[in-house]
Amino acid sequence: MNSPPSPITLSERLNQVREQIQQAEIKYGRTPGSVNLVAVSKRHPLSAISEAVEAGQLTFGENFVQESLEKITLLGNRSLKWHFIGHLQSNKSNEVAHHFDWVHTIDREKIARRLSGQRPEAMKPMNICIQVNLDQEPNKSGVTPEEVPDLAERIAGLPRLRLRGLMALPAANTLFQQQRLTFARLRELNQNLADRGIITDTLSMGMTSDLEAAIAEGATHVRVGTAIFGPRPPKTD
Repeated sequence: MNSPPSPITLSERLNQVREQIQQAEIKYGRTPGSVNLVAVSKRHPLSAISEAVEAGQLTFGENFVQESLEKITLLGNRSLKWHFIGHLQSNKSNEVAHHFDWVHTIDREKIARRLSGQRPEAMKPMNICIQVNLDQEPNKSGVTPEEVPDLAERIAGLPRLRLRGLMALPAANTLFQQQRLTFARLRELNQNLADRGIITDTLSMGMTSDLEAAIAEGATHVRVGTAIFGPRPPKTD
């Protein structure tokens, strides 16, 4: 009898995602290497992150402050880059300011000001993306498209922060052209900022299910979890 095929390893899944990104860059005329992969490791064990690191992945996205601080401390690898991609509460901003390189989910000036004041002088300025609720879903965070310019102007003037661009988590849609249309709206909002003299370089958009459409519309950072780490373990209290 033939043996069942061996399960695909995390390293192999990671390489498949990298290949998908590279093929999309070619297909849509993007500069090779211009799309950064943020491996979303929330609720996945430290062993899985370590395996990804061994396969060359150095950029990770986390949603929960306490969980991520434990991982960052235990790994102790200063070459890793940590992106906070969850909703950030005021009482957690100090920990994020001290341990993360990026925050993708800013939707209030208050949080930006707290990060600015709490970011240590010895660290590089924190990279900031404004989260935009493109579809104005009541269960999601983010500013409306109309609120983007004003918040961007306020954040751009804060010390110890560097406004990098915009982030979106659109409503689920399986139609490729509709995915593209949604991501095009975020790209246009970013261009509107440039027209106002606020120059940014980041569009954080696209996940496992809509990665290609995001790259087609200019994504610079794609946030991929399931395709790399597999199904997310259930949250435990």
